Amino acid sequence: MTQYLIVIEPTETGFSAYSPDLPGCISTGTTRAEVESNMREAIEFHLESLKLEGLDVPQPSTTSAYIEVAA
Repeated sequence: MTQYLIVIEPTETGFSAYSPDLPGCISTGTTRAEVESNMREAIEFHLESLKLEGLDVPQPSTTSAYIEVAA
């Protein structure tokens, strides 16, 4: 099982998400749970498309961290 980082952002109508390791792979949803589910499907579809086209499937390399600062 491979894990890809996704970034979830609130929008005016719900949420959007993308994966920095998979350019062009994005999704939306009205709830956080929905956007996560939709993003899982989008990533599976994206990877399958890459394989069908004979392209390399990128390995996850993006990480995340929170930095605490005085605001």
